Amino acid sequence: MNIGSLLGRHARYRPEHIALIFDEHRLTFRTFNGRVNRLANALLNLGVSKGDKVATILPNCLELIETYWAIAKIGAVVVPLSPLLRDKALSTLLRDSETTTIITDSDSTEALNAIRPDLPSIAADRYILAGGENVSGYQDYNALTEAASEENPPRIEITAGDHFNIIYSSGTTGLPKGIVHSHYVRGMYCTLFSSCFRMCPESIVIHAGSMVFNGAFVMLMPSMFLGTTYVLLKQFDPDTFIEMVKRERATHVMMVPSQIVAMLNSPGFSAEALQSLEALCTVGAPLHREHKEKLTSVLPGRFYELYGLTEGFVTVLDKNDYAAKPGSVGVPLHFFEMRIVNDEGKEAATGEVGEIVGRGPLLMPGYYKQTELTAQAVIDGWLHSGDLGYVDEDGFLYLVDRKKDLIISGGANIFPKDIEEIIVQHPSVREAAVFGVPHEKWGETPLAAVILHRPGEATAEGLRDWINERVDARFQRVHAVVFMEDFPRSTAGKTLKREMREPYWAGRESKI
Repeated sequence: MNIGSLLGRHARYRPEHIALIFDEHRLTFRTFNGRVNRLANALLNLGVSKGDKVATILPNCLELIETYWAIAKIGAVVVPLSPLLRDKALSTLLRDSETTTIITDSDSTEALNAIRPDLPSIAADRYILAGGENVSGYQDYNALTEAASEENPPRIEITAGDHFNIIYSSGTTGLPKGIVHSHYVRGMYCTLFSSCFRMCPESIVIHAGSMVFNGAFVMLMPSMFLGTTYVLLKQFDPDTFIEMVKRERATHVMMVPSQIVAMLNSPGFSAEALQSLEALCTVGAPLHREHKEKLTSVLPGRFYELYGLTEGFVTVLDKNDYAAKPGSVGVPLHFFEMRIVNDEGKEAATGEVGEIVGRGPLLMPGYYKQTELTAQAVIDGWLHSGDLGYVDEDGFLYLVDRKKDLIISGGANIFPKDIEEIIVQHPSVREAAVFGVPHEKWGETPLAAVILHRPGEATAEGLRDWINERVDARFQRVHAVVFMEDFPRSTAGKTLKREMREPYWAGRESKI
């Protein structure tokens, strides 16, 4: 199983179908395959071999997509890194992944130049610059590819178990870990997700989130598997996104909750503008009930919710199950098994909260060079998620919260998500994040960080009182409300509660 063979297949059997739309580019499968072949051959000419690590430090761009598929063809391993990384964080991941080649753009050259002495495994001619600019010390991407053949690269034996990528975790719960995916795992992404989201060769997929985020592969892989048209935006802007869906008649999209909230608040959001959508799936974090209801009232019969870990366990709430199970994150995909395990390690009863564990064909081979961490995460073949949830009598999963986000106040367990669901019902609130802060009497207590629709629309004291009047129990009352213009977020758009908690716990023994 070589996922690199997919593009060549479409180039041969449906060469004039539009494969990729980006900016002014509208590339057929024939043209796109030729460009990818040029890059694959250029990398081989540089000496990149099967198994070598090629890091990308790029925003959403044509060169990034070309790199993914060129790497697949030659059996190298792609390491997608966020272009926001700098200094020690960047050098640590490049060294940890054993990267030998870097493809980047001019925005990252200053940061890379500062850490070059720390990267002895990367030869001087293995720094490649995309974007058409000329910077000293970097090979020009365009020149390299233009000088290479657009014929298929020499055949390289690639098996299902060969590694395709190393995706670094977002660091929402600690230091990033390199999550390995093989050609087999990505091949299963192709088949499982295309079936799950009812995709077909005539589908049109649109993506506006970061291509570094593993959630992007949930739609990217089945799109290439089926030969759909893939519309890539440089970045997410709600107005531009809505206009592109309307213009290109997009059918499938994967979005993180913060993007959905922004779209819901755009003046262009309407059933007419987005009528072509057949599947809108949220991923990365729970979407609050208030936002689900607004979305499905305007776009009924399109909403999917995916709960999953990059390490390889996934459940999906199907669009046809939403009405009956609006609070659920669905059921495991085909060929998956799921268990809810209590603190004693035994299977929890129906309705009992415990840790979500699962296994299936998307399971990672492991964390790169981290055998001990892999053994802690995968026990007897079961991936332990670190997330808390329960199943109902029909086997549908309900996500409660992350173990690390659990607030223990005076011995009582408080799930931040329960409080957040209440907060976002306030008409002035756009987004909310609840986390624990130190308390002399109770150990810790909930604090609510809030983004308002319009600054000054509510007071912290007034909103605190409004929340505390509506929570189910006294111990759920928030100690305070703080207003923020935006939350710290990962490249994937996930809210980083850890960063918000840290100032409150600085200098104290923290639970995180």
